[in-house]
Amino acid sequence: MFRQLAILLTASAIMLLTNPVQAEALNVRLVMSGSAPPYQQFSAALDKALAENSADVTVIETQADAVSRSNGGAKIDLIVAVGMKAMELAITDFDAPLLSTMIPRASYEMLREKYSSLRSSNAVSAIYLDQPWERQLNFIQAALPGHSVVGVLYSPDTPIVLPRLPQGMSLNAKSVSSAKTLFAALENILNSSDVLLVIPDSEIYSSSNVRNILLTSYRQRVPLVGVSQAYVNAGALCAIYSTPEQLAEQVAKAIISFASSRQLPGPQYPESFSIGINNQVARSLGIEMASPDAIRQRMKKAGGGGQ
Repeated sequence: MFRQLAILLTASAIMLLTNPVQAEALNVRLVMSGSAPPYQQFSAALDKALAENSADVTVIETQADAVSRSNGGAKIDLIVAVGMKAMELAITDFDAPLLSTMIPRASYEMLREKYSSLRSSNAVSAIYLDQPWERQLNFIQAALPGHSVVGVLYSPDTPIVLPRLPQGMSLNAKSVSSAKTLFAALENILNSSDVLLVIPDSEIYSSSNVRNILLTSYRQRVPLVGVSQAYVNAGALCAIYSTPEQLAEQVAKAIISFASSRQLPGPQYPESFSIGINNQVARSLGIEMASPDAIRQRMKKAGGGGQ
């Protein structure tokens, strides 16, 4: 009898070794703020990055989708919210751990505070859209070495918390209390700054204001550093930013890590970034710009983070 039992146990062990139990796929809901091209680019890149990993991703683009797909069905393991509208929908309509992206740090922190009663701090995290201050200032030094006074406009609801400034650089920051005082403040900043640095502040850089801000800075021959390739296309001298594809790669890493640890990473800035330059604006302003690759190398030598 003991011999038969030993044979049975050995056979069972062989079966386990030769037929391993397949890990259950991570059930992920990808909540989108809309169907605009950047969101679609992010979704496609995330799908590609997760192609060889065990993750079942369902895309949600509307609140109706959220309602229909939150009722019944398999347990949701993780929510990935893309954009501010998506984060607000996800934080109020779902209970699963939440990772937000393509959202500025200030907006993320505002929503975390607004809905703090609904979520514990370790159940929500983010990969921000904006670049860390150190990287932005390092970029300006590398791209515009002769421009040391950096002008920044911000609304009262956008906190400005800066690291220690690089040697030889100073910050000229001004709070704008209302739309009526915006362009007076802009004129003041441009008159006393070498460069204007855009930050993700929808009160200042709304769709109705951006064109006039670009034109005013151009007329006063003060280069404007934007936050996206769209700014460069519209007339900014240059920009440092992370593409939807770069953010998707970082989110995919976080999802893969979560699948094994069931813990979200802490809120973090983008690891990778891109550099855009408007050479026509550079020529018009009489500024000689290095190539993006050369600027990136200068940043690395100065200790600028990111890839």
